[in-house]
Amino acid sequence: MANPRLRGFFWWKRWAKTNWIILVAGFTIILLALTVTIDSWSKESDLNGSLDPKTSLVDLTLLRNAKDRGAVCLDGSAPGYHLRKGFGSGTNNWLLHIEGGGWCDTVASCSSRKRTALGSSLYMDHRIPFLGILSHDPLQNPDFFNWNKVKIRYCDGASFSGNPESELKNGTELFFRGQIIWEAIMDELLSVGMANARQVLLSGCSAGGLATLLHCDDFRKILLKDARVKCLADAGFFLNEKDVSGNHAMHSFYRDVVRLQGVAKSLQRACVSRMEPFQCFFPQEIVKNTKTPVFLVNPAYDFWQIQHILAPDASDPYNNWRKCKLNINNCNASQIEILQGFRNSMLKSLHEFQQNKDGGMFINSCFAHCQTWMASTWHSPSSPRINNKTIAESVADWYFDRKVVKEIDCPYPCNPTCHNMDFSGGL
Repeated sequence: MANPRLRGFFWWKRWAKTNWIILVAGFTIILLALTVTIDSWSKESDLNGSLDPKTSLVDLTLLRNAKDRGAVCLDGSAPGYHLRKGFGSGTNNWLLHIEGGGWCDTVASCSSRKRTALGSSLYMDHRIPFLGILSHDPLQNPDFFNWNKVKIRYCDGASFSGNPESELKNGTELFFRGQIIWEAIMDELLSVGMANARQVLLSGCSAGGLATLLHCDDFRKILLKDARVKCLADAGFFLNEKDVSGNHAMHSFYRDVVRLQGVAKSLQRACVSRMEPFQCFFPQEIVKNTKTPVFLVNPAYDFWQIQHILAPDASDPYNNWRKCKLNINNCNASQIEILQGFRNSMLKSLHEFQQNKDGGMFINSCFAHCQTWMASTWHSPSSPRINNKTIAESVADWYFDRKVVKEIDCPYPCNPTCHNMDFSGGL
């Protein structure tokens, strides 16, 4: 019989070779599940008197002169964004939202990714709905509904932080241009009115939430000095924690992303001067040096982190965690105890940030991931609440300096307003 330690080692080695498959496949499943959920929640919102989501479709704009600037997706196609112009009192206010979608850490995973909408504009939907934080419906988005709103599509695989110096000149035809894409899109938005913005909120979901944190201070510098500029990261606070087998899965994965795509050049100098660059890709380090006010929206039981950081498939060879990862209600007492430990690790990582007088947070006890870009979780009669406040209300209280917002929920399963995701339909 094989030595258990060696068997664990071989599983870890297999994960190192196939982690990109797990991450890409997992995120694809999540997107499909969320699409179905959004559709049903949108119908619910319509019944509650909100606008028909079909009226919220916004066209894709491909970046002008993208190839001349070298600002291209993984496959060399032009990156894009969706823009809905503001109106009324929101004409000079801007809200940007960066799309999420994981990362790629190997030539193989990036090559696979470039044949999807997360690596090429050739596969992107040309019209998408603007819901939640991007909605123009005052019932769904009371404080930001009439602002100029932009959704930035994600096609570089490194949270808009890759650099071309690291591109492999061996015929792989992969372009690591995340940083250049970011700068080119910012220049274009400045040219179409953002240069005159008086109030601005940069936001993003998941890998887009990480991109928001990475670029927050530099974003502040390109805008008017007297403008109100703040940043919101939704489900972007990824932890540097050991998994259930004792391995640092995310630790190793981020190291490979940073090395492959030359991310170190885009990271905070103060951080990389005192630790390895990949460590500065973790939000808990980024927020220590960020000067611009930041708000963190994150579920304490982030299903993506539970599925890929705490209990990745390669560290669960006998599928003991499978049902639990698909539906938190399926978790046994021992697994719930481990999940509570994971929550404690998140709160410990947030302790220093919690003391930041300009920072805000909404850490609910839901089995969820991104919560700002869906009407039902952003702001609706049935939205998740802490102290009877929705995420939208809490973010607005913080953004407009109405009150200090440091909302931390009680442990699962205490909050009956949670929209806990359920992926177990195929079991």
